[in-house]
Amino acid sequence: MEHVTGTFIDGSALEGTGAEVTLVDPATGETTARFAQASAADVGVAVAAARAAFSTWSRKTAGERARVLLRLADLLEANAEALTACEVGDSGKPTAVFADGELPFAADNLRFFAGAGRSLEGSGAGVLSDGYTSMLIRRPVGVVGAVAPWNFPLVMAIWKLGPALAAGNTMVLKPAPTTPRSTLLLGKLAAEAGLPAGVLNVVTGGADIGEALVAHPDVAMVSITGSSRAGRAVMGAAAAQTKRVHLELGGKAPALVFADADVAAVAQGLAMAATYNSGQDCTAATRLYVERSAYDAVVEAVAERMAAIRVGDPRDPSTDIGPLVSREHRDRVHGFVERAVAAGAKVVCGGEVPEGPGAYYPPTLVTGAAQDSELVQDEVFGPVLVALPFDTEEQAVALANHSAYGLASSVWTSDVSRALRVTHSLEAGVTWVNDHLPIASEAPHGGVKGSGFGKDMSHEAVLEYTVTQHVMVKHAVVEAHDSFRPA
Repeated sequence: MEHVTGTFIDGSALEGTGAEVTLVDPATGETTARFAQASAADVGVAVAAARAAFSTWSRKTAGERARVLLRLADLLEANAEALTACEVGDSGKPTAVFADGELPFAADNLRFFAGAGRSLEGSGAGVLSDGYTSMLIRRPVGVVGAVAPWNFPLVMAIWKLGPALAAGNTMVLKPAPTTPRSTLLLGKLAAEAGLPAGVLNVVTGGADIGEALVAHPDVAMVSITGSSRAGRAVMGAAAAQTKRVHLELGGKAPALVFADADVAAVAQGLAMAATYNSGQDCTAATRLYVERSAYDAVVEAVAERMAAIRVGDPRDPSTDIGPLVSREHRDRVHGFVERAVAAGAKVVCGGEVPEGPGAYYPPTLVTGAAQDSELVQDEVFGPVLVALPFDTEEQAVALANHSAYGLASSVWTSDVSRALRVTHSLEAGVTWVNDHLPIASEAPHGGVKGSGFGKDMSHEAVLEYTVTQHVMVKHAVVEAHDSFRPA
């Protein structure tokens, strides 16, 4: 059983002083570690370390900060095996998915943020008022309290610390209680990369530790990726001290398929988009709206592709998707399907809990659910896709926008004009055309409505962790005196 320290504070891995918790491998159900997580007192120590480090780190040049982030990116790649073991053991995601996809992407994110931090400029000097020169300067916010989710533990930790540290902030980062190990290792690698003690601190624990972090008076900004419910709680707590918040919350992404779309491409793309990371992705395709004349053909093709997805041991290189994060979460996902069927919906493929250990659940396609049902409106967060027909373009847009969420969406059509019209009408932070899920370090990621606000990735993410200072300089006036005049 692995030894885990519950914190990484002020440059050192330290035992937590909070409650003892157990980590369970979701693929086997076996206990992998028992350790003491952080306490509220540990949070206080971590915030104090971050505040003390801020004065030094924020005064370093952008180039100096960039060099540390670039070294950290190299260390992620050099420690790929250890990081992969942490992620697979904690979250159940397949080895190849993380090692060949998410880990290289996390390193690319860091390298992008290193450069973006060096191009963080205010506006040039200008005379905005007669007799004065004004300058706008981008300054770091201060100590950032960050809460990362369990579905992408390492990647989304990087999405927070990368732009925040590049801009000159310091951070106390709380990973999800069930997936802490890659983040704790990240803290150690950051120190090895040359990050000064106290700039990045990691505290483990559940909601109580997150609440202590959000409420701490020396935390100037809170950044959370999580459910909409958690985001509302953070907003409420932060409002008491007028803290800045950055919220990347839930999603219920619609995919609008028109009759002129390539059915084979739709089936391949949406089967993957609905099941990547076992559907535990806030941008996953979850609502499939198909033009009625193509509905039966598309449903049949998508079901065939979903049924062919290989579910199994995440350490087996032939596995496409592994288990869900826990048996409790698997039961929650299955509950949505059971209630939908009881209300008259039909399971086209999947929908059965497999026997044996682990938290596995098959790719599942459901038809016949009502637009206002919980399966269509609520975030299931599993490999479950629900299909509904539409008759007109206007109806498709209305159905897609009939949601509390607004994170992601996709449009599938061979008509460029339609693609542009529909894209401009969808209430979503990102819309793909003839694909669903791809992202890039240079492109912003974030939602609207119940999916929160603020951007991850891109230059916009770095701006999220800054404040604008206006510096106004009065022009010197030298009065002429007789004594100064030449003879």
